[in-house]
Amino acid sequence: MKKNVVIVAGGSGTRMQSYIPKQFLVLGNMPVLMHSMEAFYKYNPNINMVLALPESQFDFWRKLCTEYQFSIPHNLTPGGETRFQSVQNALKLISEGLVAIHDGVRPLVSQSTIRLVFQKADELGNAVPITNMNDSVRIVNSGGHAAFNRDQIKIVQTPQVFRTDEIKSAYQQTYIPAFTDDATVMEAYGKEVFLVDGNPENLKITTPGDLLIAEALLKTLKV
Repeated sequence: MKKNVVIVAGGSGTRMQSYIPKQFLVLGNMPVLMHSMEAFYKYNPNINMVLALPESQFDFWRKLCTEYQFSIPHNLTPGGETRFQSVQNALKLISEGLVAIHDGVRPLVSQSTIRLVFQKADELGNAVPITNMNDSVRIVNSGGHAAFNRDQIKIVQTPQVFRTDEIKSAYQQTYIPAFTDDATVMEAYGKEVFLVDGNPENLKITTPGDLLIAEALLKTLKV
């Protein structure tokens, strides 16, 4: 099936303590967002790529592309007030096949993870990457707190891959705050979601510490 990817990059620099949105901060030799896009281009140079950015950032992004001689083909679409709205807008530019939806600030997604989610989505209809929780965890509520079996807790990553027709239909639902990712949107639509192994290095860059970790990983990993 035809392969597509939606890259969602609507973040600000608030938690990063930077006036530059986190997707534009430099990681290694180029901005974070470019690493994320390059991963999918390496997987398939013919992939149809759509980038959802706040419209106010379009000009800055184009300047960065010129500065870093970044020429990976992609279409731009305006992001919305929420991630849900940004994906909605991007899906209008996707017509068929399978579509991966990926956070623009996950630059260290591995080629093996991308291959696996597309392969499993082709077989099962969708695929969502997860990794294990290594820390001890507790459930906290108004009555106190208690230890919880961490083997029952999984960390959800992107890219999450779906059949285009199904995810576009799912995104016709009315937004609710419980839609924290694309899997929750699909489940609310009544579809089962299938989990596959992700790669632990596929962190979401949110804080200055995350950027430092990504810098170190970039020097040592072949993702």
